[in-house]
Amino acid sequence: MKEMSVLSLLCSCLYPETRKNLVGEFQVAGMEVKPINKRASGQAFEVILKPPSPVSDTAHCVTSPPKKDVSLEDIQKKLEAAEDRRRSQEAQVLRALAEKREHERDVVMKAMEENSNFSKMAEEKLTMKMEQIKENRQAYLACIMERLQEKERHAQVVRRNKELREALTA
Repeated sequence: MKEMSVLSLLCSCLYPETRKNLVGEFQVAGMEVKPINKRASGQAFEVILKPPSPVSDTAHCVTSPPKKDVSLEDIQKKLEAAEDRRRSQEAQVLRALAEKREHERDVVMKAMEENSNFSKMAEEKLTMKMEQIKENRQAYLACIMERLQEKERHAQVVRRNKELREALTA
């Protein structure tokens, strides 16, 4: 029998010129490959796996390491170590939860502080705006009163002139 690689076998399926050179049965890495009659879709092969040889059985047999005698003290030490690990893990989880709560408290405090600052700023702005409106109103009223007084003075001047004209013409 002739031995060949799996790659050569696949290439022989794809390239017809190498397929012509293949005749008979082939052995490939513990498999027996037999060509089957040519099909419409291409070349076909039958792959037969060979049973493992007795030589390989002894080579692959691995013995387990010998078991140690486990004493009561060893078991107690292992149980104590496991309990310590459990306590350590529990403490770590509690620390993480405490840090998370602290972070949440900080976030809430910061949000409250920002809200308070925003409220103070809004109140100050509103107060300043109201004061500005009040000042503008007082200035407007003063301006109107000034114009009214000026009109009144002008009216007195006109009345006096009219009386003088009447006195002169009469």
